[in-house]
Amino acid sequence: MKSTHRYSALAIVKNALQGHKAWPPAWRSPEPREAYDVVIIGGGGHGLAAAYYLAKVHGISDVAVLEKGWLGGGNTGRNTTVVRSNYFFKESIEFYDFSLKLFESLSRDLNFNVMLSQRGVVTLAESRHAFENLARWSNMLQLNGVDCELLDRGGVKRTLPLLDCSANSRYPIWGGALQRRGGTARHDAVAWGYARAADDLGVDIIQRCEVLDFLKQGNRVVGVRTSRGDIRCAKVGVAVAGHSSVLAAKAGFRLPVTSYALQAMVSEPIKPVLHHVVMSGATGTYVSQSDRGEIVIGGGLDFYPSYAQRGNLPTVENVLAGLLKLIPAFSRLRLMRQWAGIVDVVHDSSPIIGKTPVDGLYIDCGFGTGGFKAIPAGGYTLAHAIAHDRAHPLAEPFGLERFVTGALIDEGAASGIAH
Repeated sequence: MKSTHRYSALAIVKNALQGHKAWPPAWRSPEPREAYDVVIIGGGGHGLAAAYYLAKVHGISDVAVLEKGWLGGGNTGRNTTVVRSNYFFKESIEFYDFSLKLFESLSRDLNFNVMLSQRGVVTLAESRHAFENLARWSNMLQLNGVDCELLDRGGVKRTLPLLDCSANSRYPIWGGALQRRGGTARHDAVAWGYARAADDLGVDIIQRCEVLDFLKQGNRVVGVRTSRGDIRCAKVGVAVAGHSSVLAAKAGFRLPVTSYALQAMVSEPIKPVLHHVVMSGATGTYVSQSDRGEIVIGGGLDFYPSYAQRGNLPTVENVLAGLLKLIPAFSRLRLMRQWAGIVDVVHDSSPIIGKTPVDGLYIDCGFGTGGFKAIPAGGYTLAHAIAHDRAHPLAEPFGLERFVTGALIDEGAASGIAH
């Protein structure tokens, strides 16, 4: 029977053997023009999402996304793919749940399968006090209209049968909180989906184009100086995660951001055995299983400022030790590979979105370990700030002015990793 898909199976195999020479590109690779209405610095998830929403929602398609490396080659491709909205404060809950809702319709909106798997996220309580705090946290989520179920020890055991729930456990399980809508999505698919959709709307995506400096007239940005020449523009958005402080310094202001390496690793693939994302505050470890069967493992930061995308061995040892305290059955697994992303940590573990002290310059950063789950909302609210020169209502609490007023939103616990 003839295939009804755009490409038959035989055509796909033939194309692969020929090195994909006849495969049409998903987006263009244009040369940079001399001027655009808007330039977005950063070709990761947040930058691509901002460009897409500028064109889709606000009708601004004369946009260039500038990426010094390759699309999605930064933190977007160096994370553990978790999506969730179980934060603590109302401002964060509303922001991250908006992001999760966008994720829930993203494959349809972009016409690109981002492989969202809402398998559920379980946050463990490993002491009586942690369980009491988890109960308060669960109530806070439900009061703000976000799903969360409190589990006792028996509920955790039924949900996660591999977990060590014995009385002799180093960190005895008291209970947990389950957000069923949480889960994972395919990180590169999210970037590719936004890139293709933005390109279809007329956005230029320009790779291997490093921004070296800003062009300014007085206190207003009027363009950027790049490795491929000067580009003039009316507005600039910055979405470069751990390198945000570097670009801010070039623009003439300082960000309250410190950059650290955050490591992750995967095991050899095994049959499906872990059907939820598990987060343990006591061990500082979180774990899930990928669609390929690999056990995806993350843990704490390498606590020294760094731009090295590799991390160090002691942190790997600590992360794996925490994993084996949770699930001893994984002790025989072989580690396949390890990597690190550069996270942008802010004092209150909450993002910075909106205007900067430089006119015409807008920023999206400070997500720390929460950058991937915030891609849709981060891009959406950055696009709003650029289009309207004011913060989106969801992003108003996350402006730079909070570091002057003291209205911080301390999500250090809900971030999942101690910042």
